[in-house]
Amino acid sequence: MDQNELKRLVGEKSVEWIKDGMVVGLGTGSTVYYMVEALGRRIKEEGLKITGVTTSNVTADQARKLSIPLASVDEVDHIDLVIDGADEISSDFQGIKGGGAALLFEKIVAINSAKVLWIVDESKMKKHLGAFPLPVEVIPYGSQKIFDRFEAKGLNPTFRKQANGSLLLTDSDNYIIDLHLNEIKDPHALADYLIKEVGVVEHGLFLDMVNTVIVGKQEGPVILHARD
Repeated sequence: MDQNELKRLVGEKSVEWIKDGMVVGLGTGSTVYYMVEALGRRIKEEGLKITGVTTSNVTADQARKLSIPLASVDEVDHIDLVIDGADEISSDFQGIKGGGAALLFEKIVAINSAKVLWIVDESKMKKHLGAFPLPVEVIPYGSQKIFDRFEAKGLNPTFRKQANGSLLLTDSDNYIIDLHLNEIKDPHALADYLIKEVGVVEHGLFLDMVNTVIVGKQEGPVILHARD
């Protein structure tokens, strides 16, 4: 099976965790796309009743086309479960997210969810974090100054750009600086440093957060339990 087939399998498997009446966080990314499609089919074919809370404009547009009922994170009093992808997961279940530029909304939904479920293909499972560039969302004003501080600290920053060369804008009209680190030896210390930098809105380290991971492997989806 190719990578897209592995993503499809875990996306379809993950909707088994969704029960009638749930408020469900809907993540962002190529693997989540298959989950949202499968959820739309369950709603149409089974009459499943849920409320979705999306983490990006892209996912919201997809969900509306499938007639998935939506509410904003501020319109619900709880979220039972969020299903999202990840760009990298370490052996101790820490994660990097934000390859799809939705890390801010993804983290807001995740920290307000009772359970967090990540769905990935096996290429995302690593011993350590850092091979995938770490996204940091920053406000435009003073962003070059933040970039310069990251560079002076040896974090190898690059501004994320669109295909036409212009700086990418997130759904909140912020910029993303990607840090090319190769290996993150102390994710918690790095997270603490980044969030204290003035002008940083959020970073892509998702630490001590995930409960369950579904990994797409050639032999089929494998369920890993990270924490209760």
